[in-house]
Amino acid sequence: MLKNIAARGRSPKLTKLHKYSVAGVATLGAATLAFSLAPGGSHTTTDAATSTAPVAYSGKQIKGVESDVAGTSAADLKAKTIEAEHKAADSAAAAKKKAAAAAAAKKKAAAEAAAKKAAAKKAAADRAKAATASRSTQRIKMQTVSAKTYANNLDGWIRESLDIMKSKGIPGSYHGLHKNIMRESSGNPMAINDWDINAINGIPSKGLLQVIPPTFKAYHVAGTSWNIYDPVANITAAANYAADKYGSMDNVNSAY
Repeated sequence: MLKNIAARGRSPKLTKLHKYSVAGVATLGAATLAFSLAPGGSHTTTDAATSTAPVAYSGKQIKGVESDVAGTSAADLKAKTIEAEHKAADSAAAAKKKAAAAAAAKKKAAAEAAAKKAAAKKAAADRAKAATASRSTQRIKMQTVSAKTYANNLDGWIRESLDIMKSKGIPGSYHGLHKNIMRESSGNPMAINDWDINAINGIPSKGLLQVIPPTFKAYHVAGTSWNIYDPVANITAAANYAADKYGSMDNVNSAY
């Protein structure tokens, strides 16, 4: 092979561009050789390296999720705390309201009991006052009755006897008494019959209405005198006898 003698002894000088080009080719060649000589397992290493990056990325995502979960839990806890505080406040308000209602009910019951007691006391006082007034009225009435006076004559005797008869439920009228008195004794309270059968038998008729002693004793009216000659006692006993035998002195028109 012919040698280039002319070129011997001369080193071609490389420019800066040529240096960069050579370096780039060398690097590309080394990379190609390394790729072609890499064992089959190198794919696994590449895959592992490839899958490692996403894992690192996932770690960042998990930390973000944990942060979100932590934030959410804190928010929930705060919300639950607020809700619990509201419930506690509501419970306290309800308890306070219930206590106030119970106190009001107790106060109302006490007021009603006091009012009832006062009403009962007033009613008792009113009854006592009414009873006192009634007794006073009765006393006044009794005093008025006892203070009533009658004339000491036939008219007064008949009227007093009629009042007693009325109180005892013995029937009779002023007219019935008066007409029989005038027929029997002419109004003389000391009159005595000493000639009829009663006189013959020793029990003569006596007084205004000519009553025999046994009849006077049997029909005597309580509250009157036991003296057969007492005008009021005589009239009242005779009227009592006539009511028993004839229904009333008004029905007697002759000797009885």
